[in-house]
Amino acid sequence: MSGTLHFESSVNNRADRYAELIPQLSALLVGENDAIACMANVVAAIREAFPFFWIGFYRVVDQELVLGPFQGSIACTRIALGRGVCGAAWQKNETLLVPDVDAFPGHIACSSLSRSEIVVPVRNAEGNVIAVLDIDSDQLNDFGKADQLGLEQICDMLGKHLSEI
Repeated sequence: MSGTLHFESSVNNRADRYAELIPQLSALLVGENDAIACMANVVAAIREAFPFFWIGFYRVVDQELVLGPFQGSIACTRIALGRGVCGAAWQKNETLLVPDVDAFPGHIACSSLSRSEIVVPVRNAEGNVIAVLDIDSDQLNDFGKADQLGLEQICDMLGKHLSEI
């Protein structure tokens, strides 16, 4: 695949934008057998498709989340199970959509500019969480059902790909 993504839909119509992004991401992953390279390109592609404030992965390493590929300002390096939105999504093995991070008990503020957040688990073939995709916005209530569905598809696709390499 070329190094350029192509979009025809408006960013305001996120469902259509995800529908355009997902097949391009699938093509981008084909033939790549390095997990970090795959995660890095997923983050870059999402960043190119959407103007989110921060996008990145935290990988499960020795029973904690360790910062992986990301785009945005510097971030927390390690997060314990159950701590913050990322640790809670890992512990619950489910997507967490937080419309106002200040209202989330135990939110970890890596940046004071973060206002809303979505965290999606990446699972291996056995269904175990191997990473989480964390996306922050500098806008309140910036994430909705289209984001949840699109990002869950992306994380499912990535998890399957990583399980095969």
